[in-house]
Amino acid sequence: MEWFEDEALWTGFTEVMFSAERAAEAEARVAASPLLRLPAGAAVLDLGCGPGTYSIPLARRGATVTGVDLSAALLDRAATDADAAGVGVRLVRADMREFVEPDRYDLAISMYTSFGLFADHDQNMRVLRNVLTSLKPGGRMLVDLYGKEIAARDGHEPKVVDVDGGTLLVRGTVLDDWTRFRDDFLLVRDGRARTAVIEHTLYSAAELKAMLREAGFADVDCFGGFDAEPFDNHARRLIVRGRRGEGLSRGSRWSEAEPRR
Repeated sequence: MEWFEDEALWTGFTEVMFSAERAAEAEARVAASPLLRLPAGAAVLDLGCGPGTYSIPLARRGATVTGVDLSAALLDRAATDADAAGVGVRLVRADMREFVEPDRYDLAISMYTSFGLFADHDQNMRVLRNVLTSLKPGGRMLVDLYGKEIAARDGHEPKVVDVDGGTLLVRGTVLDDWTRFRDDFLLVRDGRARTAVIEHTLYSAAELKAMLREAGFADVDCFGGFDAEPFDNHARRLIVRGRRGEGLSRGSRWSEAEPRR
């Protein structure tokens, strides 16, 4: 079983991985970021949507949102939170390597290093090609992740975070000649210690831009944060954006995933 298939990870660490502070951050970004500016009614695919951290504020601002995730627990929370917010979000349980809905979306987003989960390069390329097919001509993909340059600058120090009723320790480790990154989590709360591991592929800006171009995206560019600032030594995130051209995307079958709502 791959680490991301373990529901115990998401049920045990949801509150600290998807905190109220992170939800407020997403709300502010959706409201202000030029990278997330959309016309009313735009169709958005939130790939690896988790508990709807971005899906819900995007829907609140008028987008028609489909959130896709493999975790049933996270999708259940997303459904509950969307209902509480009074917005409709279509939620689909599916593997991003399989999910394809041709010519449907104006924007696809992959937030919080939800891209690059797979150790096999071809599987990550498959995700990009699925997204290209799912976009309308002229639609864009936005990938937000913890990039190689940022890991080299900031990733060597363990982080200790106070959480509600306890403490979270996060330690990052570079693996396989700077091609993979591992986060080890230790949560101590209510007299109990829990551990979890997350791994992802570690991309530089140049590597990720090359992958989008290889998948067929046009006008690929790079930013250092959600204010569309340059990707330089001050960058807080690695954000890469690509556009589907006006021609037909590469052939792909429709997803067989069933919507939950």
